[in-house]
Amino acid sequence: MRDPYFQNGKTRVAGWRRRFHEVIFESDTPEGKAFDFALIAAILLSLLVVVLESVSWIRSAYGPVLRAAEWFFTILFTVEYIFRLVTVGIPIRYATSFFGLIDLAAVAPTYLSLFLPGAHYLLAVRVVRLLRIFRILKLATYLREAEVLMRALQASRRKIIVFLFAVLTLVTVLGSLMYLVEGEEHGFNNIPVSIYWAVVTLTTVGYGDIAPQTALGKVLASFVMIMGYAIIAVPTGIVTAELTRNLPRPVSGQCCPQCSAEGHDSDAVFCRRCGAHL
Repeated sequence: MRDPYFQNGKTRVAGWRRRFHEVIFESDTPEGKAFDFALIAAILLSLLVVVLESVSWIRSAYGPVLRAAEWFFTILFTVEYIFRLVTVGIPIRYATSFFGLIDLAAVAPTYLSLFLPGAHYLLAVRVVRLLRIFRILKLATYLREAEVLMRALQASRRKIIVFLFAVLTLVTVLGSLMYLVEGEEHGFNNIPVSIYWAVVTLTTVGYGDIAPQTALGKVLASFVMIMGYAIIAVPTGIVTAELTRNLPRPVSGQCCPQCSAEGHDSDAVFCRRCGAHL
């Protein structure tokens, strides 16, 4: 199969795109590693700017400097995002991928702040971009581990939904019973408040803002507390059972030149998402 970067005789443009693709998306070359480490440093610094700006006395003293730094990083990440789209064979595949959406979300809040004051604080989403460190530190195998976990959660979703409906039914019944037992004179003013107490107690959180006063109420509360320990183990067992059915295989750090997909098998020749030659 012909290299997707060398079609229609446009070798000069193709070579330029391939070179930038290796630097931006790969970490096997010194230039790629340097780019990734510089990107991680820029992300951390931009997050520091957002955090510092949220402190009132720092904002009042250094507001213009922080805003200028914020716009600097936003323009920098915007240029990086455009380069990622240009160097990928199928830009729409990257734009709609997980990292593509995160990269877009990392720059959009600053532009939105021109119309919606305070929207720039959403820039904290940039911390998600630090997931790229998996590729830098040769931790690509953990990408497959994360994929296995996601598949286990997806396979368990129906069981978990049924479990959640059962828990909601249980706390409604327990809350109603506690309302009848304790009543408004002991802080259980209505059924919604009693259901709130049942949720807090069943999950073993125990804020203590509402507590039963009667003997029967305390017996019921003890029953709910003990039941909470048993219920917490149910979703864990459901997901664990699915995890044992999806053991991961070794993966490579190869990034698809067309759609930027990662996490391919170590012996893969074609992209698992778009089918392009790796």
